Amino acid sequence: MIENKKSDYTPRQRAAGELYYIFIVAASIITIGGIVWSIVDMWMPTGKLGAFLELNLGYQIAIIAGFLAGLFFILIFFFGLFRKGSILVLKFLFKTRPIEERFKNRWDVKIAAGGLLISIIAVIVGLIYALINDLLLGPGSSAPFSNLLSTFTSGNWTLFIGIALYAGIAITLFMVYFWKNGYYLILKIMGTLEK
Repeated sequence: MIENKKSDYTPRQRAAGELYYIFIVAASIITIGGIVWSIVDMWMPTGKLGAFLELNLGYQIAIIAGFLAGLFFILIFFFGLFRKGSILVLKFLFKTRPIEERFKNRWDVKIAAGGLLISIIAVIVGLIYALINDLLLGPGSSAPFSNLLSTFTSGNWTLFIGIALYAGIAITLFMVYFWKNGYYLILKIMGTLEK
């Protein structure tokens, strides 16, 4: 049943859906690793490697095996959800919508809709860039989060990178969704206006 749903999409669309799912899995693993590392950093801010090396070999093997077991459990979980996850991404990105016959081959409508969508996407990207620039990279120490970033531990940085990857994936998924569905929304508005 899942393969029938997946065969409704072109190979290029399937590859895009699978790639997005892989990015989501990578962001999840990095975020989970960052959470674990941040908790360990709160418990023991420095000297983790030295304390680990002072343990006897049995404890070292058990700790490494525990981390690997957790990693492989997460990977098995995501591999089990691979088909469903990639199909959900495909449904989200490439939902087929019928276009009215009168709009199918009109270049003026396509140019106007494309120009409006590109302009709206450019406004969103510009606002996101401005917010990141003001919050993280502001002038000197006056940026609200500049002092916070300077106190980050390696676990906090890993968690921050994982969350930033999630945000990047969400933004790109939103942009593709907006591009695909915004075009049909503009066509619907134009159809209403022409009546």
